Amino acid sequence: MSGVLLADRYMSPMTEGDLDEVAAVEKLAYEFPWSRGNFEDSLRNGYFGMCLRHVTGTLIGYCVLMPVVDEMHLLNLCVAPVAQHAGAGLALLREAVRVTHGEKLAGMLLEVRPSNHRAIKLYERFGFTSIGRRKNYYPARHRGREDAIVMRFSFAKEGADGAA
Repeated sequence: MSGVLLADRYMSPMTEGDLDEVAAVEKLAYEFPWSRGNFEDSLRNGYFGMCLRHVTGTLIGYCVLMPVVDEMHLLNLCVAPVAQHAGAGLALLREAVRVTHGEKLAGMLLEVRPSNHRAIKLYERFGFTSIGRRKNYYPARHRGREDAIVMRFSFAKEGADGAA
């Protein structure tokens, strides 16, 4: 096992060998999931992927980060439905911010569905602030399209490790 040990779980870089399991968790967690190919493309393009696993090896969650000029873009953060409400999202977010800081980037940007109240609460608790909205950004089954709230975390304002 390689990676950072966190009590009964550990964080490690996402690799090609993780992608079948990552794609399976993605399908369980989202109505409009990324495909395995989306994850493959992300790794091939040099984006940062991290997996959070239980010490037994079971995938708990993952995130994908894309460096863009002077900030990091959090493209995907997912916790397996059976592992939600146990701090895994916060652990992944902390790791994403740690990687961003390690890359000497000014902060992190993300989009989140307005209907995803739990994620918004997590991001706000951590120190992200809403900076805008992208109209019709996400597919939505019964509404056609759903907007995205754009949120930013800045090291200059918030500090290097978040307000969690």
